[in-house]
Amino acid sequence: MQSIHVTVAAVIRKNDRYLIVEETDSKGATVYNQPAGHVEVGESIIDAIGREVNEETGLTFNPIYLIGNYFLSPATNGKHYLRFCFFGDVPDTETPIPQDPDIVAAHWMTLDEICNLGRSLRSALVLKCLEDFLAGQKYPLEQFHYCDNELKLADLCYTRLPQL
Repeated sequence: MQSIHVTVAAVIRKNDRYLIVEETDSKGATVYNQPAGHVEVGESIIDAIGREVNEETGLTFNPIYLIGNYFLSPATNGKHYLRFCFFGDVPDTETPIPQDPDIVAAHWMTLDEICNLGRSLRSALVLKCLEDFLAGQKYPLEQFHYCDNELKLADLCYTRLPQL
């Protein structure tokens, strides 16, 4: 059975422009994406989105809400992805400076400019996340729970559940 890659992505808007990263894919082609990446072992979903935005843009990301989750199975590369896309903001005082060597540049682009990238987009999920953002989809961050110790979690839940 193939594994499922858990990824995060960010929609960041400033003055009707969206932050898009220009990156090199595994085949050496230049593609465009939202700041995004894989969740690492031992990392919460919320921590992952902050880390990925910082690595790819050098910016400090403050997630405000979840736009949606997206299961792409399979993607055009044959892999399976579960993406969590967040809306949030970054400080006005910071300038995008990519930290990841695979990121060529970070650009503030209009929606039309992004749509005109066509097949240069890393994934159709870039457009789907923007579409859902513009439609007003919002889900609270409180739905995300992270645990690195299942036995401790069981003990906590047991003490809080009503005794039958």
